[in-house]
Amino acid sequence: MNQLDALKRHTTVVADTGDFLQIAQFQPRDATTNPSLILKAALKPEYAPLVNQVLARHHDRPLDERVDRLLVRFGCEILRIVPGRVSTEVDARLSFDAAATVARARRLIALYEAEGVPRDRVLIKIAATWEGIRAAEQLERDGIHTNLTLLFSFCQAVACADAGVQLISPFVGRIYDWHKARAGAQWDEAAMAGPNDPGVQSVARIWRYYKHFGIRTEVMGASFRHTGQILALAGCDLLTISPELLARLAATPGDVPRALDEDEARRADLPQVHYRAGDEAAFRLALNDDAMATEKLAEGIRLFCADAQRLDALAARI
Repeated sequence: MNQLDALKRHTTVVADTGDFLQIAQFQPRDATTNPSLILKAALKPEYAPLVNQVLARHHDRPLDERVDRLLVRFGCEILRIVPGRVSTEVDARLSFDAAATVARARRLIALYEAEGVPRDRVLIKIAATWEGIRAAEQLERDGIHTNLTLLFSFCQAVACADAGVQLISPFVGRIYDWHKARAGAQWDEAAMAGPNDPGVQSVARIWRYYKHFGIRTEVMGASFRHTGQILALAGCDLLTISPELLARLAATPGDVPRALDEDEARRADLPQVHYRAGDEAAFRLALNDDAMATEKLAEGIRLFCADAQRLDALAARI
């Protein structure tokens, strides 16, 4: 048995890519995309005919709609391969506008449904800002399921649970990056590996809290730098993994033991906290108190906004 097959015994494996031609060999259940991944795929020569077809067909539509139609086309192609769901992201430039995020999400779902894709096969991906969480809460009430991304802190995870979102994507690699950079020459890679990795610890803490209190929101670890981080989270609900790391797992023989234990999580002595719709000030203070989360959330939004602008430029060429 290889590590990828062994991991699938404990965790739902998700492909983290817009490059749908790479996906089939790994047989993931779901797939996730974001502006960076779609842009990376759209610029590849093998996808030029698809991109040109979509943009030519809808050249008379507003630029933001052309971009959304391109995102949905990639999503539809992915859904021809995976049996489960695809995550499609709302423009990151709307991360602090709840009403605009809701409107954009509804349009994405309408475009999918026009292609014959039922809404239960789509997760609308939204940055886990206060406004994004509020937008997700409204969308979930409307039967549109969401994936809250750029999630770096425990308070973001609690607020998402209180809002009833379908799934969260707490990041591992970017948390690891921050702590490693902060430590500098003092960083001990071996000592900070596996369950001691700060990114792994963050996701494990959230997962245990959810399981302890019976929270239905799914936890999908994301943003991995190496396979050790993935294996240390075996047992998490889902893990979204790049094609490069999927290939590495598939090429490595060996078993993968479960790292996260639900019974242990249920027995843990954990206090329950809340960040509901009326708790904005408390949420913002908790997020502000977490320097890593504050910095990485802001950085992530900036990066996704930059790639959203590049997608605009791509869509504007026709």
